[in-house]
Amino acid sequence: MSALAEPSRFHIVELLIERPLTVGEIATRLHIRQPQASKHLRVLSDAGIIEIEAVANRRICKLRAEPFQELDDWLRPYRRLWEESFDRLDEYLQQLQQSESTPEHEE
Repeated sequence: MSALAEPSRFHIVELLIERPLTVGEIATRLHIRQPQASKHLRVLSDAGIIEIEAVANRRICKLRAEPFQELDDWLRPYRRLWEESFDRLDEYLQQLQQSESTPEHEE
């Protein structure tokens, strides 16, 4: 999580969702110098979020699925809690709409 807390690294992850990119492509898209991009990529790689493959003189970066699956597994109980809260809110709003559409006093 701390690796993703830095905005540039988070943006790198967002870029890599689309497709693998080279270090140079990442630096260009982030408008930073290549050494800065490499530093951020090393942090993401050390955290296990990305993998970097050397192909000739290029380094191709891509996301690893496992850390995101672990994050999704960790969030699952919270997601249920949010969904239950939204369901209760939806029920409450429906009750409000029904009470507003029925006259209070029918004579």
